[in-house]
Amino acid sequence: MSSESDSDLIFKALAHRRRREILDMLKEAPRTTGMLCESFADMDRCTVMQHLKVLEEADLVIAKKEGRERWNHLNSLPIKQIHDRWISAYAGHALSILDRLKSDLDG
Repeated sequence: MSSESDSDLIFKALAHRRRREILDMLKEAPRTTGMLCESFADMDRCTVMQHLKVLEEADLVIAKKEGRERWNHLNSLPIKQIHDRWISAYAGHALSILDRLKSDLDG
């Protein structure tokens, strides 16, 4: 991750439930924009495209044109970088606190 603004873009992208749903679908397999639009019948094509744009700006989705189709692929590397930078560090701290609490209660 090159800067804090990159992580801000990732957190912004992950903050919306629909974008997380799109990422969940792309985790299973790449999808065309049309396939994604069909999966979200309650949203118009323009709204799906706006969500995809936010995901692309955060580098979470990589789009590739093949003929008339636009295939969207998950790029999970930014999520791993967020995990490594934020989640794993805080999880380790929480575990050490729980370990100390257990020791205090046992002792």
